[in-house]
Amino acid sequence: MPITLHPELEARIRARADAAGLTVETYIERMVRDDEFAEEDLEGLAIEGLESGKSVEADAGYWAERRRRLIERHRQTVTP
Repeated sequence: MPITLHPELEARIRARADAAGLTVETYIERMVRDDEFAEEDLEGLAIEGLESGKSVEADAGYWAERRRRLIERHRQTVTP
């Protein structure tokens, strides 16, 4: 399947394929396959998160408490 790319993008893809010891076609096939795996992983993580327990509303108070705990934890590691 012929694909027209901007010359700068084509050069970058060729350079990366060459560096990996692959043809451009094989490099692009690998990129597409990796993208599909990443999408499947993300979907799995989203489902795992949905099934992990009670939902939490991430409002301003939630993030303020998370920030407070992070700062406190940081202080405990820095202070002798």
